[in-house]
Amino acid sequence: MSDWTKGFWAMIAVCVTWGLSPIYYRALSGVPTVEVLAHRTLWSLVLFLIVLAVQGRLGALREALTGRWVGRITLAALMVSTNWGLFIWAIQAGHVVQSSLGYYIFPLMAVVVGMLLFGEKLSAAQAVAVLLAVTAVVLLTWGLGVAPWISLGLALTFVAYGAIKKALPLGPVLSVAAEVALLTPLALLWLLGQGFGLMPEALAQPLAFGADLWTSLLLISSGAVTAVPLILFSYAARRVGMATLGLMFYLNPTLQFLCAVLLFGEPFTRWHMVAFAIIWVALAIYSLSAFRQSRRVPPLANG
Repeated sequence: MSDWTKGFWAMIAVCVTWGLSPIYYRALSGVPTVEVLAHRTLWSLVLFLIVLAVQGRLGALREALTGRWVGRITLAALMVSTNWGLFIWAIQAGHVVQSSLGYYIFPLMAVVVGMLLFGEKLSAAQAVAVLLAVTAVVLLTWGLGVAPWISLGLALTFVAYGAIKKALPLGPVLSVAAEVALLTPLALLWLLGQGFGLMPEALAQPLAFGADLWTSLLLISSGAVTAVPLILFSYAARRVGMATLGLMFYLNPTLQFLCAVLLFGEPFTRWHMVAFAIIWVALAIYSLSAFRQSRRVPPLANG
């Protein structure tokens, strides 16, 4: 099997895991979002530490946490934790259609941020795609009488996360390990505060972890659900072109959308239908433009 084929199937595994993750988080719907987020942070750090120890890179993690990039890593950690928390809450609250829309919007919003912050040029096709996405959001807001704030929040925090990390000279595994390492003290403080009854009355709630074996196992497995796809993504990114990765990414929100409508029975109105149709057209235009641009750029050597 060629390296490209291995990378292709690794990316398929990534997108399927992310796309079907609503099923996993829906199984934890009885657990408060903050507790799920805390365990996701804690157990993913454990798994990342094991991986980095096997690779002999724990020293690199220490350097990342004490070096000149720690401020940027902290900002990235805040953005990714906000994105994770909003995503988990959206699934538990029955807004998976909105979460899928957010990840459809994300690449188009990223184009605009790239133009505004990094001086990247916007092609005519990309401009049309962005305008179509804006039109879809406006129509959905008008039709439903409320803006899709969950979708916009997920897309915006993920774009901000990517923009913050753009200049970080760290690989994806090491950078995310550093981020969860910075978030872990907060996660532990929250869990210990709840466990020992030290939280204010308005925030106090019993911990789900330890209440039953199944829930505890699900919370522990959140580390693998978080870390393994990121490790596979890092593997795929070294073997498959970015244009291919970008196109394959849409499998993630598509599976989320199918989970929402077919498994969870979430309402899908005619306004959703119109908005999603426009978004899909916008993504087709954007993807075709990105693919054509990638074929005109010589491939970079792996280093």
